[in-house]
Amino acid sequence: MPKSPQEPTILIIPGLSNSGPEHWQTKWEERLPKSRRAQLGGWDSPRKSAWITNLGIAIRQIAGPKILVAHSLGCHAVAWWAKQEPESAELDIVGALLVAPPDVDNIAKGSPLADFGPAPRTFLPFPALLVASQNDPYCGIQHAQKLARRWRARFVNAGLFGHINADSGIGEWPYGLSLLDTLMFKGNPISNPALVARIETLRAQRQQADTFV
Repeated sequence: MPKSPQEPTILIIPGLSNSGPEHWQTKWEERLPKSRRAQLGGWDSPRKSAWITNLGIAIRQIAGPKILVAHSLGCHAVAWWAKQEPESAELDIVGALLVAPPDVDNIAKGSPLADFGPAPRTFLPFPALLVASQNDPYCGIQHAQKLARRWRARFVNAGLFGHINADSGIGEWPYGLSLLDTLMFKGNPISNPALVARIETLRAQRQQADTFV
């Protein structure tokens, strides 16, 4: 299917308990053009069937190309949706950025994540980057690599940033924006000057900060 020349909409997909005001997902939603948040419902007591249904509704409500930006349990919602949605390859998904998926293969009964385990074995029908931290308390780096292979996603080691969330102290997470840039533009005839300008500003700020460290 030929790629659309339209700018993609960025669909933010949070994990357990949603993403608060200091989370990079919220900052992206507030500042990046054409972005919106999927309302999955039951943020503190997630149910796989409800999250899959609500994610599917959110995806279908977006006309034209879209990029899925998921964090934590939201990554598993994307994988389960792709496995169960027979038309997932036909919905103009440019790519997916899957950040810090937790290990739901080895989860205790009674955990709010238990309904999502074990993680689905499915090749995602769109390009995907799976980003993991070396010291994520919810998923070892080797298991994250296994998930990337299971979902046919490119694996990215983000370094030592915990669960890559608000507690990681990464602000708008410029490195994540550069990964989003890769999904937006690599091999895609898409031009989003506002996003490019925002990414370049953040990169310049990061370089300036590194100079004084």
